[in-house]
This record gives sequence, C-alpha cells and structure tokens, in this order.
Amino acid sequence: MEAIEPAYGATTLLLIAAAAVALLLFLIMKVRMHAFVALVLVSVLTALAAGIPIGDIPDALIYGFADTIGAVALLVGFGVMIGRLLEVTGGAQVLADTLIGRFGEKRAPFALGVAALLFGFPIFFDAGLVVFLPIILTVARRFGGSLLLYALPAAGAFAAMHAIVPPHPGPVAAAEVLNADIGLTLILGIPVAVVSWYIGVMLVSRVLARRIHVDIPDALFGSQNGGADDETDGGGGASTKTRTTPAFGTVLGLLLLPLVLISFNTVLATLITAGVIEEGAGWAEFLMLLGDTTVALLITVLAAIFLLGTRGRSMSDVQTILDQALGPICSIILITGAGGMFGGVLELSGIGDALSDSLSDLGMSLILQAFLISSLLRVAQGSATVALTTASGLIAPAAAAANLGDFQLAMLVFAIAAGATVLSHVNDSGFWLVSRFFGMDEKTTLKTWTVMETTLGLTAFAIAAALWAVAS
Repeated sequence: MEAIEPAYGATTLLLIAAAAVALLLFLIMKVRMHAFVALVLVSVLTALAAGIPIGDIPDALIYGFADTIGAVALLVGFGVMIGRLLEVTGGAQVLADTLIGRFGEKRAPFALGVAALLFGFPIFFDAGLVVFLPIILTVARRFGGSLLLYALPAAGAFAAMHAIVPPHPGPVAAAEVLNADIGLTLILGIPVAVVSWYIGVMLVSRVLARRIHVDIPDALFGSQNGGADDETDGGGGASTKTRTTPAFGTVLGLLLLPLVLISFNTVLATLITAGVIEEGAGWAEFLMLLGDTTVALLITVLAAIFLLGTRGRSMSDVQTILDQALGPICSIILITGAGGMFGGVLELSGIGDALSDSLSDLGMSLILQAFLISSLLRVAQGSATVALTTASGLIAPAAAAANLGDFQLAMLVFAIAAGATVLSHVNDSGFWLVSRFFGMDEKTTLKTWTVMETTLGLTAFAIAAALWAVAS
C-alpha cells in the first residue's frame, strides 16, 4: 500500500504519534486492556486522527498487520515446534549441559550469548530467537535467578548481528543506498557488533538481572526437564517406555541445519548484489529457496520429527506434542501482528516523511545527523528496517557530496543501524515478540528490553563515531 498524502504538518503529526503511544501505554498498563485489543483500537483512532481517509482505514490497518503476521506466524509456528521437540526429547538439556560443561556455571549467560552471536550471523532476529528459546529456558531453569540473566545476552546477540552485520537486509540495504563496500562493511561489522554486544548487552544484562527478577515462563515449554525417563507423552499420560536422550551431535546438527540453509539465501543474495554471481542463475535460485527462512525451518521441523520425535513414539504422539506446542502461541502471533498494524498506520500517516523533511538539513556532523534521523524514525514508526532504509536515503546525497571513503561509509552504515536499534517500544513488533516469549508485562519489557536495545544502539554509535573521528 502506498503512503497517503499527509493531512497535517510535521508538528501535528508528531504530536498525534506521541499521543497515540501515550494512550496505548495507558490502556495496557493502567486500564489493563488486553494488548491485542488495545493495539487495534489505538491503530484505528490514530488513523482517524492523522487524517487517513475513512475509506482507506481498513486497508491501512491490514497493511501493517498482514505484512507482520505473514512472516511471524510461520516463523513462530515452525520455531515453537522445533523447540517443543527439543524440550520433550531432552535435546535442549543435552545442549545446555554441554555448553555449561565447556564454559562453567558462572559463564553460562556468556556462553549463550556467544552461541547466539554465531547462530545470528545468517539467521534473522525473530527466527534465531524462536529456535534458541528452549535452550535459554533450560539453562535458566537449571541455575535459577532472573530469566533476564540468560535471555538478554542471547536475544541481544541476535539483535546486534541482525542490525549491524551483512548479509542481514538492513545493513545491506543501507550499504547499497550509500554506495558503501558490502565486503568491508561485513568485515568491520563483525567486531563492531561483538564489542557493542558485550558492552551494551552483556554487561547491561547483569545489572538489569540484579535489579529485576523475571520468572521463567511455562506457557510455551513446560517445566519438565526433558529427560528420557519418567517422560510425559503427548497425550498427557506417563510413559512406561524408557527413552534415551539424543546425542549432542544430533541436537547440534538440527540447530545448524537452519543456519546452513538460511546462509544459502543470505550469502547468495549478497553475492548477487555484489555482481559475483549472475542474477537469475538457476542453481543459485534453488539454494536460495532452500534458504528462505520459512522453508529452512520447515525442513528443520521435518528433520526434528524423524530424528527426535519418532524415537520410541508413534507419529500420533508426535502430532499431539506439536498440537500442544502451537496452542499457546496464538496470543503471541496476534499481538505481534497488531504491533505491526500500529507501526504500519504510523508509517502510512506520513509521520516518517514529516520527520525526514524536518531533520534532513540539520547543521551537525554527518554521522551524528545520520544517527539522530534514524533514531527518530525508529521511535516514530517502530520498524528498524524502515528507519534504516529511509535514513540512508536521506543521508546519501550528503555522503556523496562529501566524497567519503569506504571506511567512513561503513561507519555511516553502522551509525544508521545504531539509530534504528534504540528505543524499541510498543509500535515495534519485536517488542511484543520478546515480551510474550519471556513472559514479561509491558512495563517490565520497557524497563529491560527497551533499555538494553538502547544501550546496544548507543554503544554501536559510540564505536562508529570514534572510528569516524580517527579516519577523518
């Protein structure tokens, strides 16, 4: 759906956006209205207040909802199936035991974060988080304490890699618009992402975990230990069979399978963009199909069913296990889709364009201007991808006029990515995904996830700005 001609000036639109966010927080946190209902209601009211023609409002609502839920429903659905099979068969416990055996109990959160950084190189944030969730919960149950101590390092690692490092779509798109060298952006992006993660996520998560206790949720995966003995069958009765837990190599192979498949898509897309591989090559398109996130997770679900689920079970038992896994995620999917609806209405109302027009000629250094524009676009309409692509388009003419080198262009990409990371809140579908996965209410999510995303973004910007100054 194309953007609608704004009915008001920039100041009025920004006030409408601020009022909409305030109303949404009031309804959810004070009135205790269900988040899904509140998001849809505020989306309708915002569309009316922003002057979107009444006849276009239904399409405006569906625009953001359908775009978000179409991807999230499949990813979360397949991901939770994999997670449930790992949990029930003891696969998550095997992986957790191995991680702890290698790193030790005190470094368990660090081990989860490092593993997430590796898995997060080709896998998108939401897909990686879904697949990794049972491992996070298993480690957290074993050692106790606040879930934040284990969840934030892993979730923050996926967020850092997704925002900063090619071949993820945001930094690739920004590099293309700015004519930055994608290869150099990748090489520099990895250490920038890792350092930003350690300072802005790992260290911050320790402070947040000491101050805020979050219990381990049982909604998605039960509190059973996932062992082979005294296991509960899919139908709910105690099993009389003794089943062995899967080997570590089997579990690791299942987790690496989507990593390898998705890398086909992301790496080949980057090589095609760079002109290394001819566009339209049949073999490349087939591998990219296998590497589509949805197809990759579907293949992984099938592999998990036959490698884990059917060990001592009938297919009927496996079907029951998967049915039980899908039930609790309905609320997650709907709330995440409604968050996308709210962000879509803000985008179509012209708020992003209003910010762009008012901020494009600020009298400050180019890298600071890029960060601020991206940050404000992120806060206004929620989508990190929209903030990245819009801000890079606005900065591109000035960057071209400044005749910047490849190194400085890469720093500009990181600054824009940093701005598109900060202040994740109620108009960001990722906010709701994290909130529901980790069993946190909205206030707690704002005090934890929003803070961590902001420290991650600020750290990445500080590193980019310092390197920019050195190269200038």
